[in-house]
Amino acid sequence: MTDVARLLRVLAAMLFAAALMRPGIGHAGRPTMNECFEASDFIRNAALARDAGVHSEVFLGQMEEDFAAMGGFPADLRWFVHDIDDEAFLLAEASAVFKRPTTAEAHRSDFLQACLERMAAPRAPNAPESQ
Repeated sequence: MTDVARLLRVLAAMLFAAALMRPGIGHAGRPTMNECFEASDFIRNAALARDAGVHSEVFLGQMEEDFAAMGGFPADLRWFVHDIDDEAFLLAEASAVFKRPTTAEAHRSDFLQACLERMAAPRAPNAPESQ
């Protein structure tokens, strides 16, 4: 197995494991602080994968496969991607890693800022409270 394939498998396993083991439960569109930090690490790792030669189609395709696999779990058992809006947000941020290359730490920082803004955004009128 090549180093790139091994890295992709590790990143996919991290995403899937985080989906099952995260301690806090956020709601769609309202990530928890912990989810923002964990997802910013994921985005940093996406940039490191890019730097190691992983192509965007491979990386983003693996993310979409992971989202489909996690879709079978109840939303409250998933990490970060509780619904389609969360999937779109994380996928768009990961896409930016490949479309606008910069350092892994810069991508992490940019993602964290966007995630915190999303966390602080006003809640829809009938949306449940975060736990």
